[in-house]
Amino acid sequence: MSHPLLTWADAALPEMLGDLEHLIRCESPSADLTAVARSAELVSAIGQRRLGFAPERLVIDGVTHLRWRLGSPAPDVPRVLLLAHHDTVWPIGSIETHPFSIQDGVIRGPGCFDMLTGLVMAIHAAATFADGRGGQLAHAAITLLVTGDEEIGSPTSRALIEQEARGCVATLVLEAAGDAPDGTPGALKIGRKGVSNYRVDIIGRAAHAGTEPEKGLNATVELAHQIGVVLGFADPEAGTSVVPTVAQSGTTTNTVPARASFMVDVRAHTVAEQARVDEAFAALTSHTGATVTVTGGVNRPPLETSAAEGVWQRALAVSRGLGLELADAIVVGGASDGNFTAGVGVPTLDGLGAVGGGAHADHEHAYVDEIAPRTALLVALLRDLLGG
Repeated sequence: MSHPLLTWADAALPEMLGDLEHLIRCESPSADLTAVARSAELVSAIGQRRLGFAPERLVIDGVTHLRWRLGSPAPDVPRVLLLAHHDTVWPIGSIETHPFSIQDGVIRGPGCFDMLTGLVMAIHAAATFADGRGGQLAHAAITLLVTGDEEIGSPTSRALIEQEARGCVATLVLEAAGDAPDGTPGALKIGRKGVSNYRVDIIGRAAHAGTEPEKGLNATVELAHQIGVVLGFADPEAGTSVVPTVAQSGTTTNTVPARASFMVDVRAHTVAEQARVDEAFAALTSHTGATVTVTGGVNRPPLETSAAEGVWQRALAVSRGLGLELADAIVVGGASDGNFTAGVGVPTLDGLGAVGGGAHADHEHAYVDEIAPRTALLVALLRDLLGG
C-alpha cells in the first residue's frame, strides 16, 4: 500500500503541472524588472490560491520578492525556511523558441528545471500545512521565501535571505537535483563551493609601438605575468579553482597598451580556502613597474558538507519511511542561495527540486514522474524537522 503522502502527491500532480505551465509561460529574466514583477504577481496568485492567503511583497531596488509565513509567530518555536526563486536566465521571447511542452513524461520550457518546478513543489508542500493535511503549525513555523534575482547573484535578496534563515532549524533549497557519481539522477546537494570574484586592473604607460616602444610601460605584458601568478593560487587537491575569464587590453595595434584588466572566478569548498586565495590576491605586486589594483572578493560562502550532513541524514530516514530510495548526495561547484544560509550557520540541504537536466541550456527539461514523490519527501522532511 502506498504511503498517504505519496497518494496525496499523486493526486495533486495535475494541479502542480497546471501551475508550472503558467509559470513557464510567464517569462522572468532577472534583469527585466517589469518581467520579474509580472512573474511575482503570478507566483503570488498561485500561492494565494494554494495557501489561502497572499504573500508579503518585498520590493528592493525594484526587484520583487515574496514571503509567506505560516504557523506560530512565537520566536522560540522550530521554524524551517523553504527557499526558492522565480527569476530565470531566459530572455523575453524564449518561450517562442523553446515552447512549453510535456511529451513522454518530460517537461520542457524556459526555467522548467531551474527552478520553476521546485518553486511549484515548495508552494504545494507548504499548502499541506496551511490547510492541516500536513499537521497544524500551532507550535512550529514555515517561511516560504521566493526571491527575484538569484540568477544574477542575489544582490538585493541576500540580506533578506540571511535574515529569514537566522534562527531556523534548517533551510531547504528547492534548486534542481543533480546526478550522483554513478549517473543516478535526483541526487540531493550537501555541498556547494563558495564563489569569489576579482578584477585586476593594470595601468602602464602608452607610447608609439614603432618609433619609441622603450618609452612605454606595456600593460599587456604585466597582464600576462599576473595571469600566470593568479593561476598558481589554485589548489586542485583541495578543489579550489581559479579561472581567469574576461580580459581586456590595448587600444590600437601600433600603441604600447597603457591599460589592461582581467576578471577571475574562484570556487572553493571551504571558508579557509576562500580566505587563503583572498589574501593571495591582496598581495599581488607588479612585475614591470605598472600599477596593479585588485578589487572584488568573496561573493558567496561555501555550503560546507558539515552544514548539510544532519539534514541529509534526516532526509534519508524519512525517504525510507515513504518507501523511496535516494541517490547518493553530491557536492557541486555551482552556488545557490543555500550558500548564504549555510554561511550564517543554518543547517542547509539543497537540490530538493526538479529532477532532469540542461539548466540554462537549450535541452533544459524536468521529469514528470519525479515531481510527486519528491514533493511528498519535502512534506515528510518538513514534518520531521518541525517535530512531527
